[in-house]
Amino acid sequence: MTQPDWQYGGFGIYLHWPFCQAKCPYCDFNSHVSANIDQARWKAAYLAEIRRGAAETPDRMLTSVFFGGGTPSLMAPDTVAAIISEIRSHWPTANDLEITLEANPTSVEAARFKAYRDAGVNRVSIGIQALNDTDLKRLGRLHSVAEARRAFDLARDCFDRVSFDLIYARQDQTLSDWEIELRLALAMAADHLSLYQLTIEDGTAFGARFAAGNLRGLPTDDLGADMYDLTQDLCESAGFPAYEVSNHARDLAQSRHNLIYWRGGEYLGLGPGAHGRITHQGMRVATETEKAPTAWLKRVEQAGSGETVRDPLADEDRAVEYMMMSLRLSEGTDLQRYSTLSGKNLSEKSLKMLEDEGLVKIASDRLTATATGRRVLNGILRELLT
Repeated sequence: MTQPDWQYGGFGIYLHWPFCQAKCPYCDFNSHVSANIDQARWKAAYLAEIRRGAAETPDRMLTSVFFGGGTPSLMAPDTVAAIISEIRSHWPTANDLEITLEANPTSVEAARFKAYRDAGVNRVSIGIQALNDTDLKRLGRLHSVAEARRAFDLARDCFDRVSFDLIYARQDQTLSDWEIELRLALAMAADHLSLYQLTIEDGTAFGARFAAGNLRGLPTDDLGADMYDLTQDLCESAGFPAYEVSNHARDLAQSRHNLIYWRGGEYLGLGPGAHGRITHQGMRVATETEKAPTAWLKRVEQAGSGETVRDPLADEDRAVEYMMMSLRLSEGTDLQRYSTLSGKNLSEKSLKMLEDEGLVKIASDRLTATATGRRVLNGILRELLT
């Protein structure tokens, strides 16, 4: 391995926009509802953070920019344009630079999408979440199925690459319900789908309801597993194979930004609550920023940095993180790279046991989870990493 390790995953920039129109009850992301947002002030802060990050990451070839949130489609298009222009002025970019912006169906219109396209965005990810109006209300979404379809059509008119998210294993959802909905989604999909099983997270409204015994109708573990298996089968047959546990794409349409995470690349995390991984002064570090929007803004303006945490990552920690992320991918883990990072090989006994049980495969020095193994990925990781 003659090149810096991060180059095996690439280099990207993640920008977190923390504002939403409403807080969804299942969401544990750093998102906030605010009636008044000073777009000019926020733009200036992002530009300052980009300049700070650029000074620490020279000689990087940028492959991806991702506007996440929150709801980035609430950003003024001229803010997005200024950010992209500033980024391009500091890093050389790949010829196929991917610039993704997340959008909610209720916060977009044709003129807004066109403005984002003109600003340089070339991929949109839409948070549809359900193709059922009753369940959209249960999930706290502000849009209807009709509005979601309209937003998707508007995006397709403006962008070659469009993804959308759905959540399954929802309250009172049957296997048949999910099959009907997934077939509808596959019929309208462009090139990428993110399909997540509903998880109940602490600190969310759903988490509080669940703890109080008031979140009824959730599927059993067996039904959730059946829904997962159905998802894999239908997507595979429709030409959307899973390249990651919850992400499906046509050939060459995988999210390049998310691949940076899963392949153990480097990324600047800018904006409230953003996390990053960069190599600075020869040391791989994990970074975090102030989560509270107002506090982040003041830190950038007064201290010159929104960053609050910078922790060096030991080689063993880097190796574990790489294994945990890469084994989620259909391409799996490069065993030589893992050994170089960790300074040791994985247990031959554990590998053989997992292979004999049909949970993993090893070929050409790559370790991959089988279809059965992906259902018990946490168990595989525990076996390999302890």
